[in-house]
Amino acid sequence: MNALWYYAIAFVVIWIIAIVFRKKLVDYGVDVGFPTIMWKTKRLRGFIDRLANLSPKFWKWFMNIGIVISFIAMIFMTYMIFDSLSTITQTPSVSLVIPGVEIPGSPIFIPFTYGIIGIATVIIIHEFFHGILTRVEKIDINSIGLILFTILPGAFVEPDEEEMEKTTKLSRMRIYAAGSIGNVSLFVVAFLISLAITSFVIPGTFNETGIQIERVISDTPAYNASLTSGMIIQSINGHNITDLNSYSLAVSSLKPGEMVNVVTNTGQYNFAAGKNPNNASVGFMGVQGVKHYELDSSVSNIFGNQLPWVWFDLVEMFTWISFLNLAVGLFNLLPMKPLDGGHLLENLLSFKLPSKIVKPVMMLVSWFMIFIIAISLIAGLGIGLFS
Repeated sequence: MNALWYYAIAFVVIWIIAIVFRKKLVDYGVDVGFPTIMWKTKRLRGFIDRLANLSPKFWKWFMNIGIVISFIAMIFMTYMIFDSLSTITQTPSVSLVIPGVEIPGSPIFIPFTYGIIGIATVIIIHEFFHGILTRVEKIDINSIGLILFTILPGAFVEPDEEEMEKTTKLSRMRIYAAGSIGNVSLFVVAFLISLAITSFVIPGTFNETGIQIERVISDTPAYNASLTSGMIIQSINGHNITDLNSYSLAVSSLKPGEMVNVVTNTGQYNFAAGKNPNNASVGFMGVQGVKHYELDSSVSNIFGNQLPWVWFDLVEMFTWISFLNLAVGLFNLLPMKPLDGGHLLENLLSFKLPSKIVKPVMMLVSWFMIFIIAISLIAGLGIGLFS
């Protein structure tokens, strides 16, 4: 069954339960009103207060730097999106990603478990950082909670709106920047942990012995030729595959329609290369390869043959945590409302311009950015479906 069906069934079940028991759920802080299911609580506010009070001066200076980083990231992301318009029919810069689901036209496949863990860290860190800076700025938090907007999950920290309006523009900017800066901070931490494991732990625990097929994408030349995950690739068109570099060189040289001979530990496979969904001029097999390792005998004698392989699970988990936090954190800084980047830009403009100018300017910029992103998403899906 396609993974999308599991998502569909899960959301239908959630909504049926929520509607049937909506009166009882009110006692637990759950409000059901299509298209949203919202859970609010006053818990955790004490925990956020304790974090905020550890060093208010540190949080303010950290987020002052964060504001500068946020605007640099905003400019960079906006430039990248506009720059990608020239190649939108080949490599769209924005693509939809759903854990466990292959999205047509998307170059990224996120494993279900690691994707769910990664998205959870994105939401938790993002909202907790908003909450911490809200309290640092002496603004009350009315509630904290989770929300399901039709099928889109999220979380929120609800500040006192009157106090938000009365506080300074700089204070509001620190609060708006906090979520994405929290995500970028977690990206750095998770990336360094992953780097440490791959640079020091794995080389001392395992021996690299080639390339293994991690995943074969459905309805691709490799899939139709019966290649499967777990096979070890030994050569491609006569080029010996001994490591990731030799594999990348062999794959990058393929052209659409070219006959491909793949030798694995289970036999030979021949097929014609297809077109890369992100670049029609490049050949495509439909295989995702990873380094193949064998456990060092000195390690297996101490820890056995199973336990040391957990390091690879940790690397993949931290890799997806870092990727998703960076991707969502940067995307959230685009200059469009209701994203935090839109609120940041609005407050910056209001330093010099009156509200009657800032409001329509932000509306125009926001709708224009939404249009560009929508076009990129549609182009990516079109490429995936019709290429």
